[in-house]
Amino acid sequence: MRVDVAIVGAGMVGQALAATLAAASSGLRIALVDPALARPVELPESSQTDVDQWDLRVSALTARSQSMLEACGAWQHLRPARRKPYRHMTVWDADGTGQVEFDCTDLHAPCLGHIVENRETLAALDTVVRDQTDIQRIAQPVNAIDNQTPDGYTPVLLADGTRLEAKLVVGADGAHSRVRQWAGIATREWNYDHHAIVATVKTEHSMQQTAWQRFRPQGPLALLPLAGSDQLASIVWSTVPEEAEQLMQLDDDGFCEALTAAFEGRVGAIEAVSERQSIPLRQRHAKHYSLPGVVLVGDAAHTIHPLAGQGVNLGFKDVEVLAEEILAAHKRGVSAGHELVLARYQRRRQADNLTTMAAMEGFKRLFAAEAPAIRLLRNIGLKQFDRLVPVKQHVMMAAMGL
Repeated sequence: MRVDVAIVGAGMVGQALAATLAAASSGLRIALVDPALARPVELPESSQTDVDQWDLRVSALTARSQSMLEACGAWQHLRPARRKPYRHMTVWDADGTGQVEFDCTDLHAPCLGHIVENRETLAALDTVVRDQTDIQRIAQPVNAIDNQTPDGYTPVLLADGTRLEAKLVVGADGAHSRVRQWAGIATREWNYDHHAIVATVKTEHSMQQTAWQRFRPQGPLALLPLAGSDQLASIVWSTVPEEAEQLMQLDDDGFCEALTAAFEGRVGAIEAVSERQSIPLRQRHAKHYSLPGVVLVGDAAHTIHPLAGQGVNLGFKDVEVLAEEILAAHKRGVSAGHELVLARYQRRRQADNLTTMAAMEGFKRLFAAEAPAIRLLRNIGLKQFDRLVPVKQHVMMAAMGL
């Protein structure tokens, strides 16, 4: 069986690429390959106020990501009762009085973004993909990728022995990408020495449509508003492994007390917490995004610290650019896997991803510094930055992908 594009990995980024290519009605033959396709995405009732009824993994989708999801038809399938627009963001330094406020009114925008459960986004994309006749869904594991054939097809060997051949194989199979390994693409990577504790919590006071983030020396703590109730929030608590282990060993009441103290009671007491997960954080970046016939997108190409919530948004930018290059090449009669097509994609995306990753690493190091002089300068800088509205507008636009 031969196709133009075989996408290995049916997560949010892989399904978004399939949906975006199919939405262009280009006639491209697309295969989406992942054993997870055999299992439908299960969603709870739309309106839920119980902390245990929310996905532990959420994303802060930017305006640019929203536009991409609208264009491929997925945004319309996101249930309004499960997506939460946030209009404000408050960021402050735990070791001082420096604080920055971001507000959508400064950009005359309706919101800064939306907090959406990952499973909701995935289910919306899955609905679109199922309706597209140009996409063949293959619920099979991939056993290997073979060398290119003389006529420019890359074989994908499936677990049942089927041989799928594609002009372009896309690795959208996550941080531990086997496509990347089979292609022999090396990475630069290192541990952040942070674990991220994720959970859903109920707060005493309203979240005020605000994303809250406190920078502690041990790592950033984010509280993100969820739909369903003004008192529901998702937490991403990044900290050193020792503290993460201690926090995970606490019972629910003890954890709520620790979180209330760590958050300085900004939204009152934390009244309830769901199941918790602790995730080790590691930065990873592929030295190359492509080889002839093979390309990487999303976490297969780069993983980043969650402190600014940019992970899946960077992946959706990859999708947007790669789809543009594939579709433009297809109109000219050029193979999707041509090295010049993939070189253009890499050139357009690698610099942006590296810049974002470097900025996140810089923030992490800056707020971890405990030297008194650095703390003083950091807090003075935050206060000055908060007064510079035009500069804040520029930062907000960049964060929103505009």
